[in-house]
Amino acid sequence: MKKEDQQLEIPPVPSYKSKKINFWIPAGIAATLVLFGWVMQEPRAISEAPSEVIVITLQDGPNEEQEFIIEEKAYLDVWESPTASLLTEY
Repeated sequence: MKKEDQQLEIPPVPSYKSKKINFWIPAGIAATLVLFGWVMQEPRAISEAPSEVIVITLQDGPNEEQEFIIEEKAYLDVWESPTASLLTEY
């Protein structure tokens, strides 16, 4: 059987050409995406703080009546700590 196997002709294995990815295609896609993102980015307007602020408060007046008090203050005079309500309520 060995002699018969040695006489058998083995067909050659076909060689396959590997497909090379062209370098310019992925580079072109990446450049297009970067350019698209750069063009579509809109400059954001910087919001400026108002120079004056109107503060409306509701207070108890004489005879247990509630009244609105409207004040106009500078923007920096109005700042209140975010935790200030915790000191007065609890």
